[in-house]
Amino acid sequence: MPRQFFVGGNFKLNPATREAKQALIKTLNSADLDPNVEVVIAPPAIYLIPVQESVRKEIKVAAQNSYVKGSGAFTGEISPAQLADAGIPYVILGHSERRTLFHETSDFVAQKTRVALDTGLSVILCVGETLSEREANQTAEVVQAQLKPVVDLLKPEDWKKVVVAYEPVWAIGTGKVATSAQAQEAHADIRSYLQQSVTPEVAETTRIIYGGSVTASNCKELSTQPDVDGFLVGGASLKPEFVDIINATRK
Repeated sequence: MPRQFFVGGNFKLNPATREAKQALIKTLNSADLDPNVEVVIAPPAIYLIPVQESVRKEIKVAAQNSYVKGSGAFTGEISPAQLADAGIPYVILGHSERRTLFHETSDFVAQKTRVALDTGLSVILCVGETLSEREANQTAEVVQAQLKPVVDLLKPEDWKKVVVAYEPVWAIGTGKVATSAQAQEAHADIRSYLQQSVTPEVAETTRIIYGGSVTASNCKELSTQPDVDGFLVGGASLKPEFVDIINATRK
């Protein structure tokens, strides 16, 4: 069975006002979107529930982070149990900004993934290498090291609720983008690793999406690669061209 194309929009800490947020949702609600694509948007935490209530039902909503505990004395954290109770189906975990700015280790990301799945959430799990790691030909090694703690904590059936997002750190927000061949090579390596470390079925069915300066102008070529199952879009998800990216594979 072919893997359903997936396009996520990570708004990060944007937009700055409720008015701008409403304008973004209005654009998506009125757009002609490919019905064969799973679309998920991740607004900042303060907007999660209003967006969930106002966006068209075909578009799902994701949190940008969640914690390893469902409740308690953890000021400023986001509870996976509260997300699930609010009807938020997805959470992004392991984004490079969380790993670098907030010092989240791969083991911690794996623990958060385990808890999110146990709570009933689906996970967009981010992995990717830095420029120095890419130049040292360590991409596969780095990505596998980020995936291994997750593989160790998950059962094969858990992977039905995981989307892996390969995001080369050097391409996020820089305007640099991996070539379609570079993206395909990294995605094929991830699929091969899942085949060896989990099961061939998990490798075949898990969606592996690309993130890193995806735009309307480069998305079509990237989408033709056999192991690129969609995109996690940053800055362009705040622009009208996000619709074009969603529709990248439309015939």
